[in-house]
Amino acid sequence: MSFESLGLAPVLLQALAAQGHTQPTPVQAAAMGPMLQGRDLLVQARTGSGKTLAYALPLLQRWLAGKPRAPRPVEGLVLVPTRELALQVGQTLRDLAHELPGLAKIAVVFGGVSINPQMMALRGGADVVVATPGRLLDLVRHNALQLGQVRTLVLDEADRLLALGFADELAEVRALLPAPRQTVLVSATLPAPVRTLADGWLVDPVDAKVATAALARADIRQRAIAVDEDRRTELLKHLLKAAGDDRALVFVATQYATEHVADKLTRGGFPAVPFHGDMSQGARVAALDDFKAGRVRVLVATDMAARGLHIDALPLVVNYDLPRSTDDYTHRIGRTGRAGGQGDAISFVTATNEAHFRLIEKRQAQRLVRETVAGFEPAQSPPERDRGAGTGLDPNGGVKGHRKSKKDKLREAAAAAATETTPEPAAKAARPSPARSSPESPAPESGPASRRSGPPTRRAR
Repeated sequence: MSFESLGLAPVLLQALAAQGHTQPTPVQAAAMGPMLQGRDLLVQARTGSGKTLAYALPLLQRWLAGKPRAPRPVEGLVLVPTRELALQVGQTLRDLAHELPGLAKIAVVFGGVSINPQMMALRGGADVVVATPGRLLDLVRHNALQLGQVRTLVLDEADRLLALGFADELAEVRALLPAPRQTVLVSATLPAPVRTLADGWLVDPVDAKVATAALARADIRQRAIAVDEDRRTELLKHLLKAAGDDRALVFVATQYATEHVADKLTRGGFPAVPFHGDMSQGARVAALDDFKAGRVRVLVATDMAARGLHIDALPLVVNYDLPRSTDDYTHRIGRTGRAGGQGDAISFVTATNEAHFRLIEKRQAQRLVRETVAGFEPAQSPPERDRGAGTGLDPNGGVKGHRKSKKDKLREAAAAAATETTPEPAAKAARPSPARSSPESPAPESGPASRRSGPPTRRAR
């Protein structure tokens, strides 16, 4: 299949050719046709598969088909969970629009920075807005933009956006949008509870699903190295030395760990920078720029970096700490092996997290051989109760089965609430009050719009 056969305008075909795009990826071939027809879509495909381009091209084609108006009404709206993804999506749209006749105005807005420059940029309107939910609502309240003429809504990283941390903001945004409209949900992973919530956003949608299992990716070599917990940093240095000048993205569990590990690596001769949600926007941009430009070799990050970051030719991802969920594992390793490149994804498996890694393997329908590195052979063994985890001997996998997490309870409660059609009896109406998300999860963007009555929501990242 070619881009021509998808029904794109000639000027968009020229823009694609100028950027070196010759053939659509599977997700682009599956999604672009129905989106150009105005259908609602549920797009699910692995990281690095070209999902952004799959919706960016139809958005610009719709702009080409319209007539210039002043002020410009917002006709395309893309909601994303993080600042970094907002910048990336905005850049993709601007690069394409640069090749088009006329001047499509693409506005990118997010929290964590002053709102005044964004309000100034929105004077005269915008054709397409890429936004995080909290800042979008702030701008609406300041009368900087209106959403009553939005024709296409895209929720990128929809699984994160539809999670409980964004529920209030999304409900407010939805109330401001016109009906009917086209809605497109895009994600690499879509757990069942979130998929239930997604059904409330879509009308007769096309299910554009492309194989998402990480194990199906021949371009990522997954490895599991057994090591004692207190020797992980030394093992990481050993692997970085063996990798020569290759850059590495290292995932850890906490913000403190990003600073701690980055400092140890830098003092060990491997220039590294931390990356986490409590850093200022300027510091985050500087860290990414230094890493992409090769001025530092290692980016030590929380799961904030697991979604939405595109780093060309990144050869190595290391799970210094394992992710809490299987979905986060998929997103983490998807930072390498992108755009036809090859990459390694290495997980450090210790005696204490062996059971958790087996659960990840079970959910991924795979089993990795535990490697050892000479000089770093583990001296510790998993506890007896965890040795059968993930093998079928322990149906709970050793983790998360003994007791549901707060996040899982919140998601299940949201899914149940979304499917209720009649009031429950008073005896069943009581539900546990929502709790805050895990501090290790990528934090949502928000702003003053999120301060209202009801359960507290997480602050912006």
